[in-house]
Amino acid sequence: MESAELVSLAERRVFSSSFKPLYDEGMALVEEAAEYLDGEGRAEAKRLSRVCATLYAAESMRLTTRLMQLASWLLLQRAANAGEMTRDQVAAEKAKVRLDTASAHDGAPGWGELPERFRDIVQHSLSLQSLVRRMDDEVYGQPQPAARPLRTTNPVSDQITLLNTAFGRL
Repeated sequence: MESAELVSLAERRVFSSSFKPLYDEGMALVEEAAEYLDGEGRAEAKRLSRVCATLYAAESMRLTTRLMQLASWLLLQRAANAGEMTRDQVAAEKAKVRLDTASAHDGAPGWGELPERFRDIVQHSLSLQSLVRRMDDEVYGQPQPAARPLRTTNPVSDQITLLNTAFGRL
C-alpha cells in the first residue's frame, strides 16, 4: 500500500462528525474550569496555606492558558470541519496556538493540599492537551517543539516558578 493511500485516523476524526465529541469535551472543560475558578475555587483558595496558595495561583494561570489554547485549536478545527476555513488557513492560524503549557508535578510543595476538584480539572486539561497535541502532530505533520515535559520533576525549577508567580513575573 502506498503512503498516499494511508488514512490518518486523527485526520478522519478532526475532519468528520466524530470531531464533535472532542470539541464538546474541550468546551465543557473550559466552562467547568471557569465556573470553578470564579466560584468554589475562589472560596477554597482563601483557605490554603501560603505555599499552596502560590501554587494554586500559578496553576490557575497555567490552566487558563492551556484551556484557551485548546479552545483556539478546537475552534479552528471546527471551522475547517464546517468548511468555513481551508486546511491551509487553519494550518497558518494554528501556528499561533501553543499546545505545550506545562504544569507542576504531583510532588511539588503544596500539590497535595490543592483542592481535589482543582487537581482533577488540571489533570483533565493535561490529558486533553496531550490528545490534541498528538492529533495535531499527526494531522499537520509538524510537531511543536517540546521545550519541557508537560509535568516537570525539577524541584528547583518548581520553586523558581512559584517565586516568579508570587512576584508577578510569569
